Amino acid sequence: VQLQASGGGLVQPGGSLRLSCAASGFTLDDYAIGWFRQAPGKEREGVSCISSSDGSTYYANSVKGRFTISRDNAKNTVYLQMNSLKPEDTAVYYCAATLESCHNDITEYDYWGQGTQVTVSS
Repeated sequence: VQLQASGGGLVQPGGSLRLSCAASGFTLDDYAIGWFRQAPGKEREGVSCISSSDGSTYYANSVKGRFTISRDNAKNTVYLQMNSLKPEDTAVYYCAATLESCHNDITEYDYWGQGTQVTVSS
């Protein structure tokens, strides 16, 4: 059972990236999938989540209107499209899976990806 996060990189302010969270060993659409991020010296925070039941999506206020979460069940993958990136979006981004509903409590998540670095800088 594994989650693999990828797609991070260095981008200029105003740029875009698409992160991917691919699952192996289990069916992703049985789980709510959350994206979290952690900047140096800060706590891990919830960024976005997509539910398993009806595909409802949730976003932190800081990313609303700029980030879009989606899932492709055929590819067993969840994506986070990040547009209009800002320097304050710089962090390691993690995806996580839970059988519960979308939650900001990181202890509710059963599986975690390894993280992918996003750096927004000119």
